[in-house]
Amino acid sequence: MTATTAPPLADLVSIAQLGTMPALLRQLQGLGGCTHPVRLDGHRTEIHGGTGEVLHHLTSADLPAGHLLIRCGNRRATRCPACAETYRRDTYHLITAGLRGGKGTPDHVATHPRVFATFTAPSFGPVHNRPTGPAGQIRPCRCGVLHGEDAAELGTPLDPDTYDYRGAVLWNAHAGVLWRRFSIYLRREVAKRAGLTQRAFRDHARVSFAKVAEYQRRGLVHFHAVIRLDGPDGGTTPPPGWATPDLLADAIRAATTGARIPGPTVDGRAYAFAFGRQLDIRTIRSADFDGGTDLTERAVAAYIAKYATKGAETATGTLDRPVRLIGELAHLDLSDHARRMIRTCWDLGARPDLQDLRLRAWAHMLGFRGHFSTKTRRYSTTLGALRDARAAWRRAQALAAHAGTRPDPVEDQEETTLVLAHWAFAGIGLTPGETWLAQALTPAPGTEGEPTHA
Repeated sequence: MTATTAPPLADLVSIAQLGTMPALLRQLQGLGGCTHPVRLDGHRTEIHGGTGEVLHHLTSADLPAGHLLIRCGNRRATRCPACAETYRRDTYHLITAGLRGGKGTPDHVATHPRVFATFTAPSFGPVHNRPTGPAGQIRPCRCGVLHGEDAAELGTPLDPDTYDYRGAVLWNAHAGVLWRRFSIYLRREVAKRAGLTQRAFRDHARVSFAKVAEYQRRGLVHFHAVIRLDGPDGGTTPPPGWATPDLLADAIRAATTGARIPGPTVDGRAYAFAFGRQLDIRTIRSADFDGGTDLTERAVAAYIAKYATKGAETATGTLDRPVRLIGELAHLDLSDHARRMIRTCWDLGARPDLQDLRLRAWAHMLGFRGHFSTKTRRYSTTLGALRDARAAWRRAQALAAHAGTRPDPVEDQEETTLVLAHWAFAGIGLTPGETWLAQALTPAPGTEGEPTHA
């Protein structure tokens, strides 16, 4: 049991008097620990496709909670740890499939050239940090203090009054566009090194990648990416003989240097954006071949998946939800740096020439409005396919529970069934009694028993 507060007796007594406690427990258990499920009103009817016979009819009033409860699906660990953990696992499997095969991706992708690259943001002013010396020892910051690893001032400007907050916010707002420009340049650079034209390159090779965005402590986005060289049809075809990790790494360096996009002009200052000077590129080795001494597939997948559930709130102490009114900031526990970043988003968002950046809507993300996890189409499977596989597994498990057999996620037992459903939003969250029961049902971390194939 994970509940730490006293049970809401009045609500529990009311639930018990309805006589639906066992059914309610089963319904809550199906949420998998989600703390803010969506409540739906409506109905669902299953009709036999051949005979037209109504096989099953369900209305929300028939359910013990009075509504259909579905998981919120929020990827942020600060909002819903259970749903975020599912998102993290799915991301891990997606990245792993593109590194070693599986989930519809052939195993031979493990032999394709692939690197793990980190792209950083440029500087917008000096910040408190923990610089390292030649031997790797931590040196004092420019302020003269040797900061601790978790010091609150890390990432904050040495002089907030001279720090380029506008540039920092606009960088975040343009980071996604800059990545797209980089991906175009990367294909050009690979083709150049192979002695091919861009048109001919398509017939010989393809660049596949999967990336995730992470916030640095200074509130700026940077990207971690797995980048792979494939044959012309992606991971299903072997790459040409000239494709090597060194060629790929050299092309990435050139594309990073060349990728630059124009930004807006604000009060007479014209902005332009490029990646920071720090670029880390490491070849990914298979633990099966290298004994685990190099950067392994498992380590890369775990690293990327970890950041898929985090946002600006984790690194900079900002918010994990949109700002509706700027006056809210006065009542929130925010760092001064995060507060100034949000206010800068709000101020710039009022300018008519910057409306397309939607800075006010994304002020809680410090201006970044891109997807946190993206990939090319042929890198590997999709998050949607993984969710569908998990749903099919659970349906098979539920059917097997009635039949007393082992669930088979491959077998589709509803091919001849027509489903008619209509659901309408009825709210979010659980009653106090439902919350206490759901917490009591939530297993300890690491004991969820989620099937690894899903």
